[in-house]
Amino acid sequence: MSIKATPTPAKALLSPSNHALVLIDFQSQMAFATKSIAPELLRNNAALVASGAAGFKVPTILTTVAEKSFSGPMFSEITDAFPGQAMLDRTSMNTWEDAAVIDEVNRIGKDRIVFAGLWTSVCIVGPVLSALEQGFDAYVITDASGDISEEAHERAVERMVQAGAKPMTALQYLLELQRDWARAETYDLTTGIARKWGGAYGLGITYAKAMFGASEGGH
Repeated sequence: MSIKATPTPAKALLSPSNHALVLIDFQSQMAFATKSIAPELLRNNAALVASGAAGFKVPTILTTVAEKSFSGPMFSEITDAFPGQAMLDRTSMNTWEDAAVIDEVNRIGKDRIVFAGLWTSVCIVGPVLSALEQGFDAYVITDASGDISEEAHERAVERMVQAGAKPMTALQYLLELQRDWARAETYDLTTGIARKWGGAYGLGITYAKAMFGASEGGH
């Protein structure tokens, strides 16, 4: 018996309505010691993720640790995308052990959660393993997360993947939300974010549109 293909997306793919995003501890004190990724690239990728989630109206939790007493405010690239949204400040290194965060997870009510933050080995491993153990489907944006060394970051990612988490990148996250260039209602949003935060890919979009008036939605 042969398998019959159909033009339908995999259920494992992300869409704006099938997940929540949790951005954890993108703060100055954590960033100072992050060495697995350049700080400007980290901030760029965090901005891309935040802008994409805000534009596609993905329910998003922003959480910090000891914001006023030690770690400092969350990156403005993230908070600018969610104007007026309150930070959930914690004392726990593991976000999943904070009752206010869990109340918000339960209020949003999604069983698929995407995580990114600092540091990978502590602030991301903790909630990802905890969420997986409780039956949630967990994704990690690995290039919008970082750690004190490449070794620490890579071992943390391996540990989460072995437990069942799905790794992805910031640009992949944005493009998976769009998925079809014919979706005209979010075409300008997606290409606009990519042009601003998408590195060389964004430059390519700018060039193609300026020189040829190109559009990915056409045939």
